Amino acid sequence: MTETLKVLCVGAGHMGRSHALAYHQIDDYEIVGIVTRSPESRGALNRELGGGYAEYGDYTEALAATQPDVVAISTYPDTHKEYALAAFEAGAHVFIEKPLAETVAGAEEVVAAAKAAERKLVIGYILRHHPSWVKFTEVAQTLGKPLVMRMNLNQQSSGANWKTHKNLMSSISPIVDCGVHYVDVMCQMTRSKPVRVSGLRARLSDELPEGMVNYGHLQVTFEDGSVGWYEAGWGPMMSESAFFVKDVVGPKGSVTISARSAGGDGASANVDDHTKTEALRLHHSALDHDGKFAKSDDWIDMEDEPDHDELCKREQEYLLDAIRSDKDLTNHMEDALNSMRIVAAADESSKTGKTVEL
Repeated sequence: MTETLKVLCVGAGHMGRSHALAYHQIDDYEIVGIVTRSPESRGALNRELGGGYAEYGDYTEALAATQPDVVAISTYPDTHKEYALAAFEAGAHVFIEKPLAETVAGAEEVVAAAKAAERKLVIGYILRHHPSWVKFTEVAQTLGKPLVMRMNLNQQSSGANWKTHKNLMSSISPIVDCGVHYVDVMCQMTRSKPVRVSGLRARLSDELPEGMVNYGHLQVTFEDGSVGWYEAGWGPMMSESAFFVKDVVGPKGSVTISARSAGGDGASANVDDHTKTEALRLHHSALDHDGKFAKSDDWIDMEDEPDHDELCKREQEYLLDAIRSDKDLTNHMEDALNSMRIVAAADESSKTGKTVEL
């Protein structure tokens, strides 16, 4: 019988909670500890999981006491590199939420450590595990070249969510934190090399320290002529009207995610709505001899529509398979570095006002 993998769960926010729930549900994993800075947060998570798990306020202490096979890092980005390097040094595999680190250099250091330790590193690119997003990418690849890719995720936040966003922004900008997801999708759609990036930024709240921004926009150009833009804004001032745009245009037509229920008051603050698809609308550009559309739009309904917790569970099943089958994760890690380089370049461009050549 295969032994269970001991997991140390670090962080108990939205993502930490969902990942811990996944480890709790999958028989091949055994949670050996929950680590957070706040006794209240780790206690609440422990109770939700039924109680009985060891709790720690110090990561180094927890790592030494539990000697885990896997460390799941779902903390703010400013601790990602430090925690991951310590986990590899302790001989553990690592699951780490995106972005991989605060900087490209830090991300490269984490990947190098994973390779040197011969341990698995899985980064939380949750959309790669969503069947509807996989289909969205596949359909986009049938539209010809170049592609025009338009995506955003603006979040109207208040209360605890706005506090979380302000904490995040103390170490990373919105287009870096969320942008890695959608730039990764663009790279999959084009399968082409990014060549230049431009970025914009804005500070929309006096609550933010000077130099901190809560809105960002990037534009990326690919070698095949494809172009993409992504925007992200956080805070109580953001509009609910256009928080969810996921649209790709090519010579042969367009494909759009139509998340009919992912809208309305408060929807942008709901983490479940961030991955909803429900249906894809495929438009065909071909015209008949009268110059009219030769074919009506197709609606591709998505029956397998996992919620956020289920998606996190699929990520942990992917990690489990990578460990058990000794899966080569080189491409997974390099893709994470590629998207990190693009959003970091956009962040640099937004500060300098100059386009960055990649």
